[in-house]
Amino acid sequence: MKILVTGVAGFIGFHVAKRLLDRSDTVIGIDCVNDYYDPALKEARLAHLEEQSRKSNTAGYRFIRGDIVDTALVDRCFADERPDRVIHLAAQAGVRYSLENPMSYVQTNVVGFANMLEACRHNGVQHLTYASTSSVYGANTQMPYSEHDGASHPLQLYAATKRSNELMAHSYSHLFALPTTGLRFFTVYGPWGRPDMAPMKFAKAIFAGEPIDLYNNGDHSRDFTYVDDIVDGVIAANDHIAQSNPDWDSDAADPASSNAPYRIYNIGNSTPVRLLDFIAALEEAIGRPAERRMLPAQPGDTHATWADVSLLRDAVGYQPKVPVAEGVRRFVEWYRNYHKV
Repeated sequence: MKILVTGVAGFIGFHVAKRLLDRSDTVIGIDCVNDYYDPALKEARLAHLEEQSRKSNTAGYRFIRGDIVDTALVDRCFADERPDRVIHLAAQAGVRYSLENPMSYVQTNVVGFANMLEACRHNGVQHLTYASTSSVYGANTQMPYSEHDGASHPLQLYAATKRSNELMAHSYSHLFALPTTGLRFFTVYGPWGRPDMAPMKFAKAIFAGEPIDLYNNGDHSRDFTYVDDIVDGVIAANDHIAQSNPDWDSDAADPASSNAPYRIYNIGNSTPVRLLDFIAALEEAIGRPAERRMLPAQPGDTHATWADVSLLRDAVGYQPKVPVAEGVRRFVEWYRNYHKV
């Protein structure tokens, strides 16, 4: 297949593109390589993909440097490349930054997503698979989080924009029979991760002998999910074109499906881990203790996340394989090599 991967210079987009190339798909990557975090890391990911493509001696990879908010660029990309399917991973991510620069989330996550929907609609794309987030569950407290539950009370603008993507996708699935699958990611970590996320921040501080900041005194748990498990689910979902649910009942509407070709899935490890236990795994892998600075909770933080992944398991056989201790070991090994520490 020819697959367009947006956000290809990002953490998850890079890993997804790498796996697609491994199985000999043609990958068209698009990314604006902005400076939300160090562009050097993004450029290193792109260089890795270029090298992989050269070594495979195929013409299976092409990179387009551009912004999905640019409608003309998106239209040219689809007209020139004619992708069979789209895996949309480009987004303005992060919770804290949404308090400082909310309009960047509206532009990339809403306007950019609308551009992708329109391009898919007008170019015969077989299936749009896109990234949502566990943050859409917001004020929900019932655990584990289930796609059958509502997601109407997001606690940050980032989550609100991703929830809007799910609603926008449904309208296009309903109006234009465009198959769409939304994947709610749960706390992804691993090699090549984002520097603004806790695992990278913690590793950097521990190696440097500096304190790590633990908000809410570290009293959190997260469904930490190793990136290889995420990639397994993303590609399996992309391969499994969304179908309408023949049993969908508008009088008892299931948020996870529809009478249109529309699906929503959680994608996580389905095993919540206390933040302090995750830090202990980092300390073990690095070989030195962390100095801890206890701080109050931040606005928009949730106390815990926990994914019910039974829908994705039943649909595509998704089964996370990497426990936190092993995932952290692999992450630290990459960190040592990449940063030469």
